[in-house]
Amino acid sequence: MKKLIMISGTMGAGKTSVCIELQKFLPENVFLDGDWCWKAEPFVVNDETKEMVMKNIAFLLAQFLSCSAYQNVIFCWVMDHQEIIDELVARVEEQTEEPFEVHGFTLTLTPEALKERIGKDI
Repeated sequence: MKKLIMISGTMGAGKTSVCIELQKFLPENVFLDGDWCWKAEPFVVNDETKEMVMKNIAFLLAQFLSCSAYQNVIFCWVMDHQEIIDELVARVEEQTEEPFEVHGFTLTLTPEALKERIGKDI
């Protein structure tokens, strides 16, 4: 059965790095970073743009899960509420015919470690 692996965590927690490492180990995989779906200038957060991004991410995840070339779909994004994950999974399920397993992980850091990591990025 296909797998949707969802990696969440705060900015700077290492989501992208973990996903890149997962790609080395999981067979037949594709990686989607949710930030790529919202790289806009100006960066506008309102009801319209949030809905658009959710639709776009759900569409892309469903397409990857529907493609016979991939068995593992790796996705990362700041999903700070369970409702975001639940909504994305429900939207993907509506768009796919083949069942898939969802495996969710949240990366956590101490406040000190997060401050240090973000300080290195800035």
